[in-house]
Amino acid sequence: MLLPERFLSYLQQYLNGSAIIHISPISGGSINRVYRLDTVAKNYLLKLNSRSNFQAMFTCEVSGLKAIADTDTIAVPEVIAWGDFEDYSFLVLEWIETRRSTVKASEVLGRQLAAMHQCSAGHFGLDTDNYMGSLHQPNKKHPSWSEFFIHERLMPMVNMASAKGLLSANDQHNFEQLYLRLSSLFDEERPALIHGDLWNGNYLIDTDEKPYLIDPAISYGHREFDIAMTTLFGGFSREFYEAYHEAFPLADGWQDRLDLWNLYPLLVHLNLFGTGYLGQVRECLLSYL
Repeated sequence: MLLPERFLSYLQQYLNGSAIIHISPISGGSINRVYRLDTVAKNYLLKLNSRSNFQAMFTCEVSGLKAIADTDTIAVPEVIAWGDFEDYSFLVLEWIETRRSTVKASEVLGRQLAAMHQCSAGHFGLDTDNYMGSLHQPNKKHPSWSEFFIHERLMPMVNMASAKGLLSANDQHNFEQLYLRLSSLFDEERPALIHGDLWNGNYLIDTDEKPYLIDPAISYGHREFDIAMTTLFGGFSREFYEAYHEAFPLADGWQDRLDLWNLYPLLVHLNLFGTGYLGQVRECLLSYL
């Protein structure tokens, strides 16, 4: 067994008592250890991390999954259990058998994301903070997206990168100039429930061509933020964008703002992985000054 027997015995109470017959490690990114648990009855996904290093990370993930599920717009994996055991934090989800995306699945994903984005609130932000990757993500409420994006997204990442010596004084000055003109670069919209980390590794297509969202970093934000992030690493088809735009048309000029919103995930990557992302950050920043 890859995991301690005492931990597996503890987990079985959440698996309807089904005996775990096989454990397989699978790719889970740079934060969590991820496993497929095969039991006599069914299979599950197990995510593990350090209770002391990432306090409440899975509680935040569960909250995000529930918020998306409550919209009745797009599927998320069923949450089976989450909690702590010794220094383990764990999350058990239903196992989704996946396949490559299809035209049909891409269109459904586009329409369902558009429906989720029509779920709104009276503020930008969220009642609680959460995580973007392994970094703390503040979600203090603001009346406008420009205020929220500056104070809860850009400033914390710029300050962190500056403290690490990753951004120069000139970079900081340029960000300050962007803050002053940000509100003039786009039209405000009603807050939308956004996934917040919508790259191609955070959606699944099951064997029935049904889309699922995973690993959310939710808030009520500007829906262009999610659309922008789908373009950062690719993996979303033309049919996805066409279906989204047909269901909930984007404002004129949205393509010109993709790099603006992607400044945040690029800053996150700069802080997590170093100067390999600095060139992209500077290029995006200077294009809006």
